[in-house]
Formats: sequence, structure tokens, C-alpha cells
Amino acid sequence: MPFLSDTLSRVKPSPTIAVTNKARELKAAGKDVIGLGAGEPDFDTPDNIKEAAKRAIDAGHTKYTAVDGIPELKEAICAKFKRDNALDYEPGQVTVGTGGKQVLYNALMATLNPGDEVIIPAPYWVSYPDMVLLAGGEPVVVEAGLESGFKMTPAQLDAAITPRTKWLIFNSPSNPTGAGYTWDELKALTDVLMKHPHVWVMTDDMYEHLVYGGFEFCTPAQVEPGLLERTLTVNGVSKAYAMTGWRIGYAAGPVDLIKAMGKVQSQSTSNPCSISQYAALEALNGPQDFIPANNAVFKRRRDMVVEMLGEAPGIECPVPEGAFYVYPSVRDCIGKTSAGGAKIADDEAFATALLEEKGVAVVFGAAFGLSPNFRVSYATSDEALREACTRIQDFCKGLS
Repeated sequence: MPFLSDTLSRVKPSPTIAVTNKARELKAAGKDVIGLGAGEPDFDTPDNIKEAAKRAIDAGHTKYTAVDGIPELKEAICAKFKRDNALDYEPGQVTVGTGGKQVLYNALMATLNPGDEVIIPAPYWVSYPDMVLLAGGEPVVVEAGLESGFKMTPAQLDAAITPRTKWLIFNSPSNPTGAGYTWDELKALTDVLMKHPHVWVMTDDMYEHLVYGGFEFCTPAQVEPGLLERTLTVNGVSKAYAMTGWRIGYAAGPVDLIKAMGKVQSQSTSNPCSISQYAALEALNGPQDFIPANNAVFKRRRDMVVEMLGEAPGIECPVPEGAFYVYPSVRDCIGKTSAGGAKIADDEAFATALLEEKGVAVVFGAAFGLSPNFRVSYATSDEALREACTRIQDFCKGLS
């Protein structure tokens, strides 16, 4: 359409949302579909958080707030960074947005000039490259495959940095792989960054609290304090607190960057929902005991999915350190034909045939920048996961 902007032609709609919507449409049409595409916990928001939101409504906290967050929430975020990450921030270094996605987007819009490069390890969350493109930058994708545990090496990072590099976007534990960097692995990357003082770091720590099997989370500015003044540490309440629909993300970083991000937000959405901010305040300050309880459920589901997918012919499924995803390889399925006659030319064809023939909705690996794989979200019931994995096994057994 001639009146649409040229910038829009550089980006594509979110594949994860597309898969979720397709599964909903098929269900609505009466099809037996199990959706494993959505990246959100199936747990309800804890009662104390919901009650805090109700109190906020009753107290009249239904007006505009400061553009980038109420003071009380900023104080709670500072306390969280100190408590969980040994990072010292002042409220003036904190911004609150409508979900972590807006925070990331604000930062890119506030800092990128045409031709600026942003290093993005792949597999990546589907929105990173497109947000960079919308902001006028150039994504530089660094592939980190199954052989390296889906983790970028220091040599890869060093080789990707050019004079035009402005940001590294760093996500651990990762969406879509669940891969988490240990302290030593992250220190090796921050050592590279210390050699390149023009490169800033944008962390996506959304899955910080969703880790298993003794894995300990760490974030770049915590591992290398020398990076604090060029790091934007991004987090939110969506995943660990089962608050995806409340839409609250936050970040802390240098004051000038935070002010610039606030300027972008002031001319787009203005403040996040006032009621959601008070709910997030309770989430950060209130009881945290439900998190390990939920994690025990996630770990049980992870172990079941890894075991069952590992038994499917042609699938290799590594064990992730965190988040609630697995990212199995279907390398040995490529080139085969399904029982329904579909040619499995790539991971998108695999996912399409799986949905059409077995009613299981997954997201194909090319959407995340690394093939041939697919992503399974195990943030759904044990029963649904067991049935879905059984169907995937049957689908793979039918390949020839």
C-alpha cells in the first residue's frame, strides 16, 4: 500500500503471536489443537498481587502517573536490583514501561542512528532484530548453535564488533532455548566488552528467576562492575510473577539514557497502567515463596518434555538451564516426507505439517534465527504436554 512507510517494509509480524493465533483459530473451528507456542506461565497471578491491584482501584490510583513510573515502584526496583543482583541504582536511574518489550524499544529508539549496528546472538527472541530495524539500526546476528549449547563464544563476540557497533543485546536464560550463561562464561564475554568501550550492553533478564538444577543467574554489570555505566539492565514482572497481561517491564541504567528513554515514552504511550504499577510494587516487595514452588513444577515439565522429545526419531533435545522453553533440533528429519505426504524441507515445513497432521502448534526455528529447530513452551499443563509430546513422537515415527 503506497501510504505505508518504507520502514515498515523492513520488519515482519511476530511469528510467535502468529502461531498462537493460528492455534486459537483452529480450536475455535473445533479442531483438537494443543498450543505450545505461547511464552507465558499457565499459573494465575498470585492473590496478594491481585489484592494490591484491587486496593489501588479503591484508593483512586486510576489517574495518570509520572511518565516512566511511580516513585514507590522505582524504589522497589532499586531494592530488587540490590537484593538480587548486587547492583546499586538510584530511582533517577530507573524507568518503567508497558512490558519489557517497550523498555527495549524505547532504548533502541533513543540511541540508534542509521547504520548503527546491534549484535544479537541467535537463536534470539523474535522481536530483537525487527525492533532494531524499526529504530533505524542494523542487526548483526551471531549464530550460537547446538554445539556450543546455544551460547555465543568470546571469539564470536569479538569478531562481530566493528566501529559501528552500538549495542549487544544479551538474553540469559534465553528465549527460545532456555540456555543460561554461567558466571565464568559471562565473565569471558564481559572481558571482551571491556576492550571495546564504545559498545553498550542491553540485557534482557526476564527469565532471571526461572532457573533449575542449581544453575545460578548472573547479569553482565554484576559480573563486571566496569560495565555499569554502559549497561541497561532490563527486567519485568511478566514471567516469574505470572503477570504477562499486566504489562509492566522496567530497567536501570545511566541517568542520561533513562531520561532519553523517558522522552520517547512521553511521546508514545506515556505512563504504564497505574493499577498494574501498584500490582508490580506488591510483586517485588511481597512474598517470593511461590517462585520456587512454581519452578519445581516447571522443572518437572522440562524433564518430561526433554525425555519424551529425546525418544522421538530424528529429534535431539538438549536440557536447558532456565526459562520454560526447549529448542530441539530436527536436523535428521529434514528431507523426509510425513505420513500425510508433506515434504519436510525445513523446520517451518516440519512445524506446519505437525500442526496440520497432529494438531500440535510449535514455533519453527527460522523465526528465531537458527535452523533446523523448533521451540516448545512447556508453560502449560502436564497432561497437555504429555499428549503433545506423544503426538510429536508419532509424527516423527511416520517420517520416511
